[in-house]
Amino acid sequence: MHLSRLSLTDFRSYPTADVALSPGVTVLLGRNGQGKTNLVEAAGYVATLASHRVAQDAPLVRAGADSAVIRATVVREGHETLVELEVVPGRANKARLNRSPVTRQRDVLGSLRTVLFAPEDLALVKGDPSERRRMLDDLLVARQPRWAGVRADYDRALKQRNALLRSAAPLWREPRPGRSRGAGPRLAPGETLEEARASALATLAVFDTHLAQIGGALVYARLRLLRDLRPYLAQAYATISDSDTLAEATYRSSLSSGTVAAEVIAEGGVPEQEEVVQAMLGSMEELRGQEQERGVSLVGPHRDDLLLGLGDLPAKGYASHGESWSLALALRLAGFSLLRHDLGTDPVLVLDDVFAELDSGRRERLADLVADCEQVLVTAAVAEDVPARLLEGSEGRVLDVVLGSVSVRD
Repeated sequence: MHLSRLSLTDFRSYPTADVALSPGVTVLLGRNGQGKTNLVEAAGYVATLASHRVAQDAPLVRAGADSAVIRATVVREGHETLVELEVVPGRANKARLNRSPVTRQRDVLGSLRTVLFAPEDLALVKGDPSERRRMLDDLLVARQPRWAGVRADYDRALKQRNALLRSAAPLWREPRPGRSRGAGPRLAPGETLEEARASALATLAVFDTHLAQIGGALVYARLRLLRDLRPYLAQAYATISDSDTLAEATYRSSLSSGTVAAEVIAEGGVPEQEEVVQAMLGSMEELRGQEQERGVSLVGPHRDDLLLGLGDLPAKGYASHGESWSLALALRLAGFSLLRHDLGTDPVLVLDDVFAELDSGRRERLADLVADCEQVLVTAAVAEDVPARLLEGSEGRVLDVVLGSVSVRD
């Protein structure tokens, strides 16, 4: 799989851009602020319908414009697919496949698959659990696009359950003499407090079942993904770091009940999906009082984490800067290898300003790893940061990026 053309209209700093691309290594060279990352960000957006730099779409639209358009021509096994996305902040984005509108924007997922490594990925090792959860889920969707719908369904169900917990919070408060506990519960005419509580609990039970079914499926899929990813992670880290230290990743669950409690999952087993669902229901029951008191859901994939380790030590707080970079890069390369194995074709590998952060040994080893990829897009501020073998000969070509203008270097 590779991109043969990427066209932009009012995307980031580009009023227009039309870039022809080819298989092999393409290096985008230019000083900081010239628009290199904007190009690869657009490619990543086509693949994931999200930016790796910002959470909202508004910054993607050029100042003064109402919308941005990305067009990408994807070639897989000799067949071309044209993906067109219109980004409209504050409104529903639009999508087309081969010039035909699609019902849902996420129907384009799978047309292009990318694995993108950027400086922001250092947060995979040093940042919050949300960064690692997003990495797992993005890889899950790249592997099987249908999980985008499951993830959206879970987010929606979680918001609904949290809203119910907040609205019903006054029902659980016991009045204390001499102390104000805020507004009392709202009761229907003739309704007693006991009846209102029973009704709220019955409604909550329905939400529990719905959330556990979706959340259990998502946790189960993450566990299977992680089981398949681990060998590739260990291999990628050993190659990049030239070290015998074992890179490991384990799933820490928020579940406190059943056979999928955190300490069991840490051993690497993958329980059956129904076991996860039942464990989630059991954990909700155990934490019912805390959830009612706090008005939030304390159990589910939104509370889980991916624990990264090097040898016998956790990476967060113990890994050096160089080790953290190598581990973050190894995670992305492991995802690339897993997708290559599953899909029977290479996703597009994007290395955004990576080589500047690596020492010469790691640069050369990374260059060796990417040499046989179908398409690699590399960004760099100066040519000296990129291994010479990627700049010379038949392995790739260089595009100069200057103030949003892209030209082929002679």
